[in-house]
Amino acid sequence: MEDYYETLGISRNATPEEIKAAYRRLALKYHPDKNPGDKAAEEKFKLLSEAYQILADTEKRQLYDLYGHAGLAGMDMGGFGGFEDIFSSFGEVFEDFFGFGGRRGRPRPQPGADLRHRVTLTLDQVLTGIDTSLDVERRAPCRVCQGTGLAPGTRPQTCARCHGRGQVGQARGLLKIFTTCPECRGAGSLITTPCQECKGAGAIREKKQVSLRIPPGVDTGTRLRLRGEGEAGAGGGPPGDLYIEVQVAAHDLFTREGKNLQYRTQLSFVEAALGSEVEIPTLNSHTRLAIPSGTQPGATFRIPGEGIPSLRGNSRGDLVVEVELKTPTHLTPKQEKLLKEFLKLSEQETRKAE
Repeated sequence: MEDYYETLGISRNATPEEIKAAYRRLALKYHPDKNPGDKAAEEKFKLLSEAYQILADTEKRQLYDLYGHAGLAGMDMGGFGGFEDIFSSFGEVFEDFFGFGGRRGRPRPQPGADLRHRVTLTLDQVLTGIDTSLDVERRAPCRVCQGTGLAPGTRPQTCARCHGRGQVGQARGLLKIFTTCPECRGAGSLITTPCQECKGAGAIREKKQVSLRIPPGVDTGTRLRLRGEGEAGAGGGPPGDLYIEVQVAAHDLFTREGKNLQYRTQLSFVEAALGSEVEIPTLNSHTRLAIPSGTQPGATFRIPGEGIPSLRGNSRGDLVVEVELKTPTHLTPKQEKLLKEFLKLSEQETRKAE
């Protein structure tokens, strides 16, 4: 299946405004009214609408970014029963070109874009959780004009071209088609004295330090959501959210399997044969483990409660210790003599058993 970002000709880091602009441009190019009878253009138009439906929706875009088309399986995609459905789904986009939807006055409030930030933790930090802070650069409401874009003490002027309606009509045969007013771009009013701080945009770029508590038990792929810490909305819309994506670094001693930790310890064949007690490291201390006599290579032992805490509970996983046998490479004459004697005795016992 074709990649939605490639369909719209945008990067995977495109902002909602860039997604919308790319869709507008291509939808106008491939619209059926501009390509009558062209089935290829019609299919392209439908594919563009499908891509925009996914990428313009924050939740669907996140699923698509993480899992591709498979992440959207089973989700209600809305579907298109024809071009009337497309105009219904994307009415705001097409208002700018074709005037559908009957919008009047100022544009509807738009929520701000969500932001993503990655945090890398060690296993030791996963064990206890951490309190940290992030420096986030984002689009924030202008403090001087409170997001209006107007210089303090001034008001917007009603657009003389559309008389405040935000749209202008053109007669086309028996129909009168309404399109977005090119003078005020649908706002119905004009800012004649813009705020000097934000130059009339209503928002500025800022860096903010955001405090964050990462709980114990997180794993690579865990996402934390901070509501309202994303980009500022437009037209009085609510701000977006900040998503924290967790990455857990590899550990020198332990391998993680869910809540459990795995550790490999080396024993001599004498320790394995006779049994022994060995010291085993844990994430925050050490513990003693009794090895029974006759332990075989690959045998595993569990140390309860020395794994990773559950993200949604108070329990902890286990530390699973796997035994590896190490064979000596340099023997003293005495060691070699004793081993030969051991081998001789073993062979005698084997012959008796036969």
